[in-house]
Amino acid sequence: MKSEIEIREKIFLIEKIDPMTIYGVSDQNLKIIEKHFPVQLIARGSQVKILGAASDIKLAENVLSELVFVANRRKSLLPKDVETVVHIVSANSQEQVPAAEKQALHQSKDLEEVILFTKKGFIKPRTKGQQQIVRSVANNDIVIIIGPAGTGKTYLAVALAVNSLKNKEVDRIVLARPAVEAGESLGFLPGDYKEKIDPYLRPLYDALDEMLPRDLLKKYMEQRIIEVIPLAYMRGRTLNSAFVILDEAQNSTSMQMKMCLTRLGVNSRAIINGDITQIDLPSAAVSGLVEIQDVLQGIDGIDFVYLDKSDVVRHRLVRNIIHAYDEHRNNQKESK
Repeated sequence: MKSEIEIREKIFLIEKIDPMTIYGVSDQNLKIIEKHFPVQLIARGSQVKILGAASDIKLAENVLSELVFVANRRKSLLPKDVETVVHIVSANSQEQVPAAEKQALHQSKDLEEVILFTKKGFIKPRTKGQQQIVRSVANNDIVIIIGPAGTGKTYLAVALAVNSLKNKEVDRIVLARPAVEAGESLGFLPGDYKEKIDPYLRPLYDALDEMLPRDLLKKYMEQRIIEVIPLAYMRGRTLNSAFVILDEAQNSTSMQMKMCLTRLGVNSRAIINGDITQIDLPSAAVSGLVEIQDVLQGIDGIDFVYLDKSDVVRHRLVRNIIHAYDEHRNNQKESK
């Protein structure tokens, strides 16, 4: 006959942040934790009394610890953030980890690297190259990312921009792409200019749609807090307090690249990314992304991050495809 579970209690102290941020309106955040774990949470000032079995108390304590960390970092906490943290802690508790201490460290490391909480979970750097991007963006105003397809250049850049907007580090986001034909001509595509240009911008819309609630995204775009535009539309503008992303930058000309970089105003930052092995410009045109590697090297506040096939985060075959093309290209050079 199984013995009755012993009910214990523990006091969790909330420090360095307003306890109400953790509790939520009418203690709704605490109720979310109680919904997922068989514990009772009693809030008194900056203390939370946790009642339950020892193992459940530990899980609830882990959730509260991570919530304090996230709230201190983001200065806010939403119910969906609480749900995400609960999910992470629950998943980690089910893993076969030899020591509870290792598990707690793993949980903390996971959340420390989180860039953005989304409706599908959270976004964090998944490779060493992506970790380097996050560090570089934190320490530089302009970051140029060069790497092959599938390395998450666009997705990670958009996540960093949205996080910067949410944290009120910038007032708006401007996402731009060159409208260069990749084997197709704009003139032969159906529709007006906007309908013709939208397919080029679609990857940026898709990334935003995953990271922001649809209503909020619509509101931001109507108010031009977030703009998704062809690169040519940046001419003549000065972008203050903006996070600018130039995507597929290998298809920008030398003049377009200079034009884009000189749009930055006060308190603005930029990510320029592209794949120099997939240039769709006419053969006589010089890629702006290729050129700036010589022009901008060594300037304080500008950093270059180079990704390779080890940073591919798409289907496992993408890495093999990139490797096959690299081998083929090298063989062609050797045969000449």
